Amino acid sequence: MSPATLSLVALLVVIVASFSAKLNVGVLAVAVAWPIAMYAAGWKADALMATFPTSLFLTLLGVTMLFGVAQANGTMAALTLRALRLCGGDVTWLPLLFFALACAMSTVGPGAIATLALLAPLAMAGASRAGIPMLLTALMVGNGANAGNLSPFSAVGIVVSSAMERVGLGGHEWAVWAANFTAHALAAVAAWALFGGPTLMREQRTVAFDVTTPMERNQQITLVVGAVWVAAVVLLKVNLGLAAFAAAALLVLLRAGDDTAMIKAVPLSVIVMVCGVSVLIGVLEGTGGMELFTSMLARVATPESVNGVMAFVAGTISTYSSTSGVVYPTFIPAIPGLVEKLGGGNPLQIAFSINVGAALVDVSPLSTLGALCVAALPPGHDPARLFRSLLLWGFSMTVVGALFCQLFIGLFAR
Repeated sequence: MSPATLSLVALLVVIVASFSAKLNVGVLAVAVAWPIAMYAAGWKADALMATFPTSLFLTLLGVTMLFGVAQANGTMAALTLRALRLCGGDVTWLPLLFFALACAMSTVGPGAIATLALLAPLAMAGASRAGIPMLLTALMVGNGANAGNLSPFSAVGIVVSSAMERVGLGGHEWAVWAANFTAHALAAVAAWALFGGPTLMREQRTVAFDVTTPMERNQQITLVVGAVWVAAVVLLKVNLGLAAFAAAALLVLLRAGDDTAMIKAVPLSVIVMVCGVSVLIGVLEGTGGMELFTSMLARVATPESVNGVMAFVAGTISTYSSTSGVVYPTFIPAIPGLVEKLGGGNPLQIAFSINVGAALVDVSPLSTLGALCVAALPPGHDPARLFRSLLLWGFSMTVVGALFCQLFIGLFAR
């Protein structure tokens, strides 16, 4: 068996293993990449190690450490409680506020998982108190968190932008965010209309969220340093990850954050997963396995249908697997070869379709986001019922995502 075939088989094994294996698939990916590269393809160890995404690793580590400080010292929780007061106690607007708050928090950097870990318990408890359906709350806060998840400041957005840049599709970070936001916003509107929003509007009930404790000194410092970091990245174009290291270090030196808590907050398993799969993708590209992979994808699509097909395939795999750790690092590098095999198709539109299609299903309880919502369910509610409802929603989003990308993705990918 050729090195190209071996590397493709290894990738398929890693994808299947990601559905259920307890072993981190990043570790598995490096473990299978090593013998294929060095003993089947004859690479030197240095050549294999050169496939490790150093820039991506440093960026993910820096950003997650910075927001680890903000989460550990209570800054994110304090902002959340104050934001809940914006609805003025009107229950009608609470679901929309949950979506907007989750989206805003996810966009500025923590990402969807960290945002939901913080916000889901508050939202589900508040919704229970206000008499808002649990399914509606889970879908609003889950879709909101995921709507901001592809911003250039979030860990998953960094994964996507890095992968797109490597295939010559860089420079579209905010367009990626806009496409993903629009798809999730439409999904949230549908959820609001289907699962209790109109009823809340008719009832016109109120509930109070009391916030009397002032923000602490360390939280105020964190807000200032975070604002300066965002301004430096946006206005001065400084390196996102390296600037995050500086900001995190400054917060610890100013005693606004704790070094141990900061390190504990780093999602090391996610970083290992993303970087490990990237190593295997590097071997796949170097041995010719990527050409075989794109040939497989080309058999199920045409230049006219490729946007919808790739969104559906990415969404289906993402339902059971890691979106950021497996789907994005696997499918985005395949785009140039896929377009060549098809003899047509817009590479940028295909990339956007993969991004949106894979993300839209992530409120499923088989994913971390959906699972966090189920875990945050207050006493007195049926977790099995919420699990089933979110599962059906996640599966339906594979079709919704495919239709959205087939019909509308060209509006964003220009």
